[in-house]
Amino acid sequence: MKCWEVIEKCRELAPESLACDWDNPGFQAGRSDKEVRRILLAVDVTDEVIDEAVRKKSEMIITHHPLIFHGIRKVSDRDFVGKRILRMIQADISYYAMHTNFDAAPGCMGDAAAERLSLTGCAILDPMGTMADGRPYGIGAYGKLPREMTLRETAEFVKERFGIPQVQVFGDLSSDRKMRTAAICPGSGGSDIANAVRSGAEVYVTGDISHHQGLDALEQGLSVIDAGHYGIEHIFMPVMKAYLEKVLPGEVEISAMPEHFPMTAV
Repeated sequence: MKCWEVIEKCRELAPESLACDWDNPGFQAGRSDKEVRRILLAVDVTDEVIDEAVRKKSEMIITHHPLIFHGIRKVSDRDFVGKRILRMIQADISYYAMHTNFDAAPGCMGDAAAERLSLTGCAILDPMGTMADGRPYGIGAYGKLPREMTLRETAEFVKERFGIPQVQVFGDLSSDRKMRTAAICPGSGGSDIANAVRSGAEVYVTGDISHHQGLDALEQGLSVIDAGHYGIEHIFMPVMKAYLEKVLPGEVEISAMPEHFPMTAV
């Protein structure tokens, strides 16, 4: 199967037109006409990911976060982006990224994250528009937790459902108050705090919340569980693996990087 054919299948799931204006998803390096028999999935293109792709003889890497975010004027071994591009080209590995288009597309990041938390009665947290077939799309989701929980119980529930070693919490972990409504925004969710408040959520699950964002959320009656950027978005790999195994021919082997949380609390 050709690389461009794999890309077309990815675009059927999450068209690049759904991406935020500041984003840069898409085909970033390599040959579009390359024959692809092995695909490696990852959240980011790191040196370890390229090592694994070479070891597995993968012809293509697909990640969530793009390696190239902004325009670059030089590709050399003088910076880590250039080094990684050169390594992939030298190994004849084609590279494609699916970022906020995957975050926003129906059935992708937001829906998968809500499903991990068993949320019911879900709606889109930050609506962005409507697909050609009439389905709405956007960032995040909100709905009802499977049962009433305290903030501490909710934090433990998030850790268990996403396989996270630790979370940071803005709120009173000693409180016996039960909560039922939650909002979730995978990745950096500081900009959607206002949407979480408007949704009526009692707790907001996201990543990369700053000190002031957390305090501002609490002032508005919203507890926050910061699960880390990778903590939620690593679900990109199993979601894409299941999709590609469904839509690609059986002779294309799909593998994913082992989950590896880049931050450790000590």
